[in-house]
Amino acid sequence: MAVEKIKKRDDSIVDFEPKKIVFAIEKAFIASQEGGANEAKRLAQEVVDKLNHQFVDAVPSVEDVQDLVEETLIQRGFPHTAKAYILYRQKRAEIRQVKNLLGVKDELKLTVNAVNVLKKRYLKKDERGQVVETPLQMFRRVARAVAKAEQKYPQEKSPSFWEEEFYEVMTNLEFLPNSPTLMNAGTEVGQLSACFVIPVEDSIPGIFDAIKHMALVHKSGGGTGFSFSRLRPKGDVVQSTMGIASGPLSFMRIFDVTTDVIKQGGRRRGANMGILRCDHPDIIEFITSKDRDDCLTNFNLSVAVSDGFMEALEKGQVYPLRNPRTGAITGSLHAQDVFRLIVTQAWRTGDPGLIFIDTVNRANPTPLLGEIEATNPCGEQPLLPYESCNLGSINLLALVEQGKIDWERFRQVIKVAVRFLDDVIDVNRWPLEQTEEITRGNRKIGLGVMGFADTLAALGIPYDSEEGLEAGEKIARFLQEEAHKASQELALERGNFPNYPGSLWDKEGRPMRNATVTTIAPTGTISIIAGCSSGIEPLFAITYVRNVIEGTRMVEINSVFRKVAEEKSFYSNELMLEIARSGTVKYMETIPEEVRRVFVTAFDIEPRWHVEMQAAFQKYCDNAVSKTINFPSEASIDDIDSAYRMAYRLGCKGITAYRYGSKKEQVLYLGSDSLMRLLEKPEYTLAEAEYAGGCPSPLCFF
Repeated sequence: MAVEKIKKRDDSIVDFEPKKIVFAIEKAFIASQEGGANEAKRLAQEVVDKLNHQFVDAVPSVEDVQDLVEETLIQRGFPHTAKAYILYRQKRAEIRQVKNLLGVKDELKLTVNAVNVLKKRYLKKDERGQVVETPLQMFRRVARAVAKAEQKYPQEKSPSFWEEEFYEVMTNLEFLPNSPTLMNAGTEVGQLSACFVIPVEDSIPGIFDAIKHMALVHKSGGGTGFSFSRLRPKGDVVQSTMGIASGPLSFMRIFDVTTDVIKQGGRRRGANMGILRCDHPDIIEFITSKDRDDCLTNFNLSVAVSDGFMEALEKGQVYPLRNPRTGAITGSLHAQDVFRLIVTQAWRTGDPGLIFIDTVNRANPTPLLGEIEATNPCGEQPLLPYESCNLGSINLLALVEQGKIDWERFRQVIKVAVRFLDDVIDVNRWPLEQTEEITRGNRKIGLGVMGFADTLAALGIPYDSEEGLEAGEKIARFLQEEAHKASQELALERGNFPNYPGSLWDKEGRPMRNATVTTIAPTGTISIIAGCSSGIEPLFAITYVRNVIEGTRMVEINSVFRKVAEEKSFYSNELMLEIARSGTVKYMETIPEEVRRVFVTAFDIEPRWHVEMQAAFQKYCDNAVSKTINFPSEASIDDIDSAYRMAYRLGCKGITAYRYGSKKEQVLYLGSDSLMRLLEKPEYTLAEAEYAGGCPSPLCFF
C-alpha cells in the first residue's frame, strides 16, 4: 500500500508529495555537483519505495523521510550530496529553533527576519504581550474583515468566495496591503489606511487642530503629510495681538515633538512629510532647517516648486516671494541660488527633496474639489486636505515562472487586489470625520508593485540598462491598464466614486470606481514579509548581515542570486561571506561577468538610471512613485543638481536623493565603507531588521 499522508513537525497530517523529495535531492546535487535530474528522480523513487515498505500501517514523519534520503544517498555512492543535504537539514533546524525562540508558529516557511517583523508589528498579542496568532491566522483575519464589505453589494459571488480569493493572494505572497491593514483589520482599532494629508490653517486653533489630528492618525498606524505654506512668515504681524508671528518652522517643531511622544506607545514610529512652497518668504530657513541632527527628526522635507520657478531656474532669473496671508509680493530670490541651496542641503543631510507641485495638480483627478498641496510621508501619494488612501503591492517575483512573468496570473491578482483595496474603504474605521467624508467621496486607492529588482534579475536583465527601463515601463503600463479595467468593472457593478461629476474621468466619459488606482510605494516591511526587494528599488546588497533581534545577526543571501549561484556551480559559504563584506559583486572576478552585470546594487548604479526608472513608472501611474535616488558617499553636489533637474524634465512628480553617509543614523552600513570602521561596526554590510531597500535613513522606510 502506497504512503499517501505525512506527519509534519507540528503533528498535523498532510498529503504526501514525492516531488518534494526530488526537489530536495536536486538541490543537494547542485551544491555537491555530483548528479543531475535523472539521478534525483531515480533516488527519490527508491526513497518512496522504502517508505511504502516500512510504513504499511503507519504515517511517516518528515524526519522519517529525511532520514531515508540521507541513508539512500550514502548507500548509492553520493557522499558529498549526503553531506550537503545534512548541512541543509541542520540549517533548517537552526532556523526553526530561532523562530521557536521568537514564539511564532510559521506555517509559510518565511524568513527568520520576516517572522521577527511579523511578531513585532503585525501579529495579535494578548494583554501580556504574547503572540496569539500565526501568519496564516493573520491573513485569515484580514481577508475575513475586508470581505465583509461585499455584503453591501448584491452579486453572484458571496463574501465567503471573496474572502478565499483575498486569503489566497496574501498567503501566496502575491499581494499584500499596507501595514495598517495587516495590523488592524478585524481588530478594535480597525483603521486600515497608511496615508493622510492634514491641512494646517493660519491660526492658533487651526495649527493645534492639525497637531491633534496628526496624533490621532499616528496612534492608529497612519503617516501624515502637511503643507505649511499657508502659515504667515516669520516677523509678520499678528493682528489680534499686534504681536509678531514666529513662522512655520517654529510650529513644525511642535509637530515633531508630538510625533516623538505618540510613537512611544505605537507599534512603529510616526512619520511626517513637511512641505513649503518655494515662494514662501521663509523658504531659506526651511531648506536649511536640518543643519542640526536633532531638528525635525520625524519629518521628511520637500520644497514645492512650481513651473514658474523651474522656468526662472533655466533662464537664470529671479522669482517673487509672496506673503500667504495677504498675497502681496514681499521680495524676490534668484532661482539658481535657491536651487543650489536645495541640492547642497540634500547632499549634506538628505533633505529637502522636491515636489513638482504643478505637475502634481495637472494630474489631480478631482480639480473641482481644490488643489493638492501635500503628500504622504514618502511622497508617492498626493492628497487633498484631510484625504487618505490605502495602498497595496503585488509581488512580481511571485509571478515569475521559468524565467518569464506569468502575465495572466498578474492580471488575475490585479483584479483581486483592486477589489480588496476598494473594500477596505467600506470597512475602514476613520480617525477623523473629515477624512471619512472626502475619502469615501473620492475612493482613492494605490495599487503598486514590489520585487521589481528581483524580477529583473530572475529574467536576466540588468537594472541599469535600456532593457531594464523597457521592462519597467511594460510592467507599469500593464498594471495601470489592468487596474483601470478592474476599477471600471467595479464602477459598473457598484457605481462611480461619489465625486465623479466634473472629475477628469467624467470628462473622458469613462466609468471609474476609484479616483486614483495606482501608486508605486516604498514597500518596506511588507516586502520583507513577502521575501522580495522593496518597491521598484534596486537591490541594496547581494549578501549581507541582518540585525534580526538584539544580539542575533544572520547572513542573508538574495534568493535569486543564490539560485543562480547554485545552478552555475559557484556557490559556497565562503564566497557569500566575502560578498557580504561589500554587499556587491561588481568587482568579484571569481563570479561570471554576465552574472555580475545582472546583479547590480543601488550604489553600483549611476544616478541617471535611478531617475529614468522612476520616470518610466511615473509615465503609467495615477499617483506618484516613491524612489530614492541613491548616491555613493563620494558623489558631488553637481551630481544631485543634475538628478533633480532631470526628474522635472522627465515628468516625475517629485524626487528624493540620498547620499550614503549623509545622515548620522542609518539602517544600512556597507562593510567596505570607512564609515563602518569609524562606527566600530563589523566589516560586513549590516542591515537593520526592518530595512528592505531605498533610503537608508530610519524615517524613509515608514
